[in-house]
Amino acid sequence: MSDNSSSPEKHTDLSADIAERIRQDILNGSLVADDRLPSESELSEAHGVSRATVREALKRLAAQSLIRTKRGATGGAFVNRQTFEDAYAQMASTAKLLITLNEVDIATACQARFALERGCARLAAKNRQEHHLDAMRHEIDRQKDPELSDEDFCASDVAFHRALVDATGNPVLSWQLAAAVEGIEPLMNMLTYRQRDRDAVISLHEAMVDALEARVGSRLEILMDYLRDQTLRTALS
Repeated sequence: MSDNSSSPEKHTDLSADIAERIRQDILNGSLVADDRLPSESELSEAHGVSRATVREALKRLAAQSLIRTKRGATGGAFVNRQTFEDAYAQMASTAKLLITLNEVDIATACQARFALERGCARLAAKNRQEHHLDAMRHEIDRQKDPELSDEDFCASDVAFHRALVDATGNPVLSWQLAAAVEGIEPLMNMLTYRQRDRDAVISLHEAMVDALEARVGSRLEILMDYLRDQTLRTALS
């Protein structure tokens, strides 16, 4: 079977259209995890296009990690089983790219980050586990190292706050907050942390762990406000 037009532009449009239709079938639940897609020839006939166009559409879906392919008699294209952990890195990476390319200033990014993260405080205080506290204390110990570079200090800060958000026990929040927490890391890396700046941050981090351990979400919210103000002072000084 041949497409209605053999031009490269038409081929691209058709493959993108087919990929989007299949994507919508996955999003609306018509296709679920591990479902096998129709064969290339079946899709070709159903959409009135060549197998080459179908193959390009499947490549687009695979690039988005929506499907996987398997060879052999029991092979074909199957709907991927997505996890929040897999999507977390993608969310953080996209946020970093958007913030960098659109030249979002650090004050704007910080305000967004702390406004969103603050909303997790009470749930984190309620649901936190010992391993979340251990992870946060580990990062505080790292931050106290006077030889730690500014870039590594910022990376440790991200890890500290990721553990705090993960303490909510809610994978949807962890995924959503990946953009807010990790997305501004490239901007944070440009900051110069004088020792008094580091000491102030570390002191607030320690108080936050204490509040989390005591399950006092209201106290954690107040401390986040202080930390936001401290971060902005460092960024704008």
